[in-house]
Amino acid sequence: MSLESAVLARLAACRHAPLWRVAFSGGLDSTVLLHLLASAARRHDLPPIRAIHVHHGLQAAADEWPAHCQQVCDSLGVALDVRHVQVEPGASLERAAREARYAAFSALMVPDEVLVLAQHQNDQAETLLYRLLRGAGVRGLAAMAHSRPLGRGHAVRPLLDEPRKTLEAYASRHGLHWVEDPSNGDSGLARNFLRQDILPRLAGHWPGACAVLARAAAHQAEAQALLDELADIDLQRSHAALGLPWLSIPSLDLRILRQLSEARQRNLLRRWLGDRTRLPDSRHWQGWADLRDAAADASPIWRLESGELRRHGERLSWLEAAWSAPWESQEQPWPDGRQPLPLPGNGMVEMAGQVPDGRLSIAYRQGGEVLDVPGRGRRDLKRLLQEAGIPEFIRPRLPLLRRDGQLVAVANLPLDPACGELRWHFSSWVRPVAPG
Repeated sequence: MSLESAVLARLAACRHAPLWRVAFSGGLDSTVLLHLLASAARRHDLPPIRAIHVHHGLQAAADEWPAHCQQVCDSLGVALDVRHVQVEPGASLERAAREARYAAFSALMVPDEVLVLAQHQNDQAETLLYRLLRGAGVRGLAAMAHSRPLGRGHAVRPLLDEPRKTLEAYASRHGLHWVEDPSNGDSGLARNFLRQDILPRLAGHWPGACAVLARAAAHQAEAQALLDELADIDLQRSHAALGLPWLSIPSLDLRILRQLSEARQRNLLRRWLGDRTRLPDSRHWQGWADLRDAAADASPIWRLESGELRRHGERLSWLEAAWSAPWESQEQPWPDGRQPLPLPGNGMVEMAGQVPDGRLSIAYRQGGEVLDVPGRGRRDLKRLLQEAGIPEFIRPRLPLLRRDGQLVAVANLPLDPACGELRWHFSSWVRPVAPG
């Protein structure tokens, strides 16, 4: 089977996409892919093809690459989008550049579009070795997926089963020209060391080493799929709600989690939190054990990169980082109770029913508040919130309505019908937006 036929077969499920975007760095791999697809489009009924080049600005040589990419695209009759990104400095420049690149891809895509990527079999073998040496688990050792969701569309790698030599032969046969990244010669970078020093030596002893390593990654991907199926079964059993219709926070039943082995607990949490935050490696899960095993009256927290896990009774809840972002907790006047009131960093309140007379304001708990409850007299606010099942970590953000300086109502708890019913605008408060 020709390379073109193999690629089109792997893209067959994407033939109805509104657009194929080709990630085009200007290097050998993406040049071959773009040329192949542009040529195939003249003979086959394919979606429109458009290239995207991401300019990281990390080295002087890269400033010439957009012009080269434009020249190649012009010769192929393919439109080109160039996106400039800012790479945030960090421990791994490679990782930061990759994250910036994929963020640019994701932001550009519209629903059901396909981003076609040029990684090949040698890249897969390199990725497996790199992750193995970093102590990755099954998911990491599955290396790169043939396809995965990206933004509002999907990313597909139709060359992932093809060795680099096949791409080199195609480029030679068609007289293609491409750019070379000077950093590829720096064997001080981990991936370059594997690519230049280790994989060639392995291939000297085992000529099919790259193919075997790629096949091993496929076995790991299959094993991960089975682990995901098990996690989905466990998640279905342990799904829980806080019992507050106005508060939608992902939650699990901790009692059911404790019935599982520790390995299945970790497997469940990786599946549940995988799209929400980056999880630590297996050496740094003590925070989970501390949270799980804390006393019933404790308020343990497991802080992760994009949020934190909290406990409320026997419920385990995930709070996004926005819940911990700074917000204005000072008392705020509400000049016109007939209009919604934005609360800086804390969503918005609005009144349903008749607006009470008097000077209205929104405040927050300071401690010691009491509220007149019809038929019950003056009640301690802390006790009322406990009775209503409001989690401890929500209570500081819960708006209190004051009239002429006196507490008369609590958001979402219509304890005083004479004041009307005070309600949150759900989407703004349940997921408060962090500034910036």
